[in-house]
Amino acid sequence: MVSSFRVSELQVLLGFAGRNKSGRKHELLLRALHLIKSDSNPAVQIKIKELYRRRYPRTFDSLSELSNIKAYFQTGDRSTVVSPELSLGPRMNMQQPNPLMPPVHPDVQMKSLPFYDVLDVLIKPSSLGPSTVQRFHQEKYFIFALTPQQVREICISRDFLPGGRRDYMVQIQLRFCLSETSCPQEDNYPNSLCIKVNGKLFPLPGYAPPPKNGVEQKRPGRPLNITSLVRLSSAVPNQISVTWAPEIGKTYSMSVYLVRQLTSPLLLQRLRMKGIRNPDHSRALIKEKLTADPDSEIATTSLRVSLMCPLGKMRLTVPCRAVTCSHLQCFDAALYLQMNEKKPTWICPVCDKKATYESLIIDGLFMEILNDCTDVDEIKFQEDGTWCPMRPKKEALKVSSPIIPKIECKYLLKIDYHWNGMVAMSVLIYSKSLYFKYVIYVFKNRILDQLN
Repeated sequence: MVSSFRVSELQVLLGFAGRNKSGRKHELLLRALHLIKSDSNPAVQIKIKELYRRRYPRTFDSLSELSNIKAYFQTGDRSTVVSPELSLGPRMNMQQPNPLMPPVHPDVQMKSLPFYDVLDVLIKPSSLGPSTVQRFHQEKYFIFALTPQQVREICISRDFLPGGRRDYMVQIQLRFCLSETSCPQEDNYPNSLCIKVNGKLFPLPGYAPPPKNGVEQKRPGRPLNITSLVRLSSAVPNQISVTWAPEIGKTYSMSVYLVRQLTSPLLLQRLRMKGIRNPDHSRALIKEKLTADPDSEIATTSLRVSLMCPLGKMRLTVPCRAVTCSHLQCFDAALYLQMNEKKPTWICPVCDKKATYESLIIDGLFMEILNDCTDVDEIKFQEDGTWCPMRPKKEALKVSSPIIPKIECKYLLKIDYHWNGMVAMSVLIYSKSLYFKYVIYVFKNRILDQLN
């Protein structure tokens, strides 16, 4: 509650407690927080609730949220869930919280993001439960504080970009998902989501094009980097305000993490460290595909596979595919990771099915083929698992013998003598084939030899 106070409210609180009320806002806030931790006077707590009620004339969602606020200062918990509502006397039943209210911290797990390593959990998944007072738009506040070590890690990861912009490799990441505990959840935003970090509006990603006419547009779910709006100080807590429109039958959760952003070359290095899959696995898959089905009238005896990446149309360098894919065709791991670094879809370019980073493997058989065959772009697998290169057929120049059959020169050549003794020949054959050019070349040399 205190961290949401304005300067005037902080001064009233400090004056009421007999403390110094001069200075800047962050100084006043530090004194007020220290007052709460050091002084358990009930009169001070009542004054805080009174000031808070004036600013947010609503009710708290449940008794558990009040206990969380108290635990923030008494047990040293660095994060808590705060509602913008406070008691209005008899309207609020503090003894009987709503039994339909979802748990404050549901047992929700977020899906891991390949391009981020989680360093710490700042706010564990917390329910965005509906309120009995607010019907159309819900609002909740969340508070977290950084430790000195966390602040240090963020600051030393700062990178200055062109145009005076700053970027951090260690980031504070905000995520939303459905409150489902059956499996790890993907990022999913509530409807009409609005986020403020320390009172400043956070811009959300744009809407995705609607799949069908009449279907409401929805923002694509993705993690949000709120580092630029966070106070990088261990002395001042941070506040996140979340406003959303409730949906019937759906409950969402939000969470905040300290993460380190990774790059595609680093993920490629980690993929290599997992090792190369034994070539025998691919050979067994080839034999399985080419094994004759007794119920089928058509038997497949060979299988042609390209050594070109379907993404970049270039020769494979690190052939990989997902273990969930049933095809033999590989794609280039480096290019696949680069594309997902820019736009994470994790869709196999061969079969259009999910190919997550965790399921990728480097194919050992294709590595052997690429090392052995440097001049072909396609190969053919046989029933026994062996392979052979598929070289394009070229039109060979067939000359059976250097002996040229006798042909009357008067039908082929017209010979003129010039003053300098040179011979000019006019070819009367209109074909442009290599064979006739070769014949003319031989005849020319023989005629010149006879003339000499």
